[in-house]
Amino acid sequence: MLDRTIPFYNTIMKCSDYSLRHAELPDGFSIVTYQRGYEKEWAKLEYAIGDFDSLELAEKYFVESYLLNPELFSNILFLLNEEHEVVGSCIAWQDKHGENSVSSLHWLVVRERYQGMGLGRALGTAVMNIYAERGDLPVYIHTQPWSWKAILLYASLGFRLQKTDTFSNYENEYRKSMDELEKIVSKEQYELLLRSSEG
Repeated sequence: MLDRTIPFYNTIMKCSDYSLRHAELPDGFSIVTYQRGYEKEWAKLEYAIGDFDSLELAEKYFVESYLLNPELFSNILFLLNEEHEVVGSCIAWQDKHGENSVSSLHWLVVRERYQGMGLGRALGTAVMNIYAERGDLPVYIHTQPWSWKAILLYASLGFRLQKTDTFSNYENEYRKSMDELEKIVSKEQYELLLRSSEG
């Protein structure tokens, strides 16, 4: 479970160089695009980790943010287990960067009991492959220190912490984020994040 006692600071990451990779999944798991009714499953995932105060609010957010244009349903990925239950999701989307649009990875989530199996990496890889196939780099991510495990995952996929660059309406709080991450991750992990920071 996410440790939300860790202070929230806007943390911006960007990947400018990415090549297609195989999204490796354990036997029985699969990644599919949005199907009718999956908005309820997404709401359950996000409500379970505390991102919304109710299932209704989570579902409303998903419908209003992602389901207005059926042509973009292929950008919304869901992870299924052996019983074809939704246990994870990740979205390839677009946000604003000044006056222009920019690719933005949204809402990488895996149900808690399935974490530690490489499923988050597979979902992240599958979304990044969408961008790579379309030539839609760079890709931005907005995250926060309490998602430090995800930050390390994103870094392994080629994302770099941004010192000043940002997108949408997010304030970049790089220094505060790094101060918190230094307390959480190992010295080696922190040095890696520090060395790879840019912008």
